[in-house]
Amino acid sequence: MNDRTDLLEERLSHALRTLDDLSDTVARQDREIARLTARVEMLLQREATRESDGTGGIVLGDERPPHY
Repeated sequence: MNDRTDLLEERLSHALRTLDDLSDTVARQDREIARLTARVEMLLQREATRESDGTGGIVLGDERPPHY
């Protein structure tokens, strides 16, 4: 009976360590996602400003680039 209790305690200990590791990983990923989301939002705002200023620099069809 004591061996079974020891085995259960050992497995519980490993499960708790795994849970802690996974919790740390999820927390780190949440911070990274928040950082990347903020960066994407900043880039979208920058591009929207660039488009509204008309300085996008995209040449479409037969338009001549501004240096001609």
